[in-house]
Amino acid sequence: MSFDRTGTPEARIAVCPGSFDPVTYGHLDIVGRAAQLYDELWVAVFHNASKNTLFSVEERVELLRETTADIPNVRVASSQGLVVDFCVKHGAGVLVKGVRAVSDFDYELQMAQMNYGLRGIETVFIPTNPLYSFLSSSMVKDVAKWGGDISPYAPEIVQSRLIERLGQD
Repeated sequence: MSFDRTGTPEARIAVCPGSFDPVTYGHLDIVGRAAQLYDELWVAVFHNASKNTLFSVEERVELLRETTADIPNVRVASSQGLVVDFCVKHGAGVLVKGVRAVSDFDYELQMAQMNYGLRGIETVFIPTNPLYSFLSSSMVKDVAKWGGDISPYAPEIVQSRLIERLGQD
């Protein structure tokens, strides 16, 4: 815990950003582990124009709220623009990013350096649980599209919404 100039404890606030289209057990593993490290964890759902999303931002926020409801220090919100501006708005000094492989780290390191340069926001990397090291939202959507079993990869509410959205029975 850090303290301000008056000796008052400051909350340790972090942000876990992403598109979460849809949220998977890999995402939830990172969120749960990060929530243990910080007093408050914001899960920020960002609109990414370069991604063709299946769910609207509002739907993704709703799914994250439902799947993180049992973690009392997690807050979920949506945002556009720079993640560092979201951090400043919510008093967060840290970004939390899950990394699956070296390729993730290469990209995320560049982003971390840019975010630090823009606003002095630190980035903490959490290695993905080996159970989810191959998992991505894109893979989950693709398996669901073809009627495959996604129960090991996504919560029941996400499975239901994917089946509904993709028209699978």
